[in-house]
Amino acid sequence: MSSYTYTVHLEPDEEGGYTVTVPALPGCVTEGDDYEEAMANAQEAILCYLESLLKDGEPIPLEPQPVGVIDIGLRVEFPVAV
Repeated sequence: MSSYTYTVHLEPDEEGGYTVTVPALPGCVTEGDDYEEAMANAQEAILCYLESLLKDGEPIPLEPQPVGVIDIGLRVEFPVAV
């Protein structure tokens, strides 16, 4: 059994819930009402995507090695006019 690791992008939706994309797997997109559901759906979407590739005889894409990744948390405050 092979093991693959993929980066997922989890984005909050304006109406609530999350949208999840997998950059290494073009078109692999899912969503969920909360974090746990979104991540479970992402795992299922990735599995279905890879199974489809195998069925069609296509190669399994590997996660590209990042050149550099920086996560920065910012707090921005704006003065409020009184």
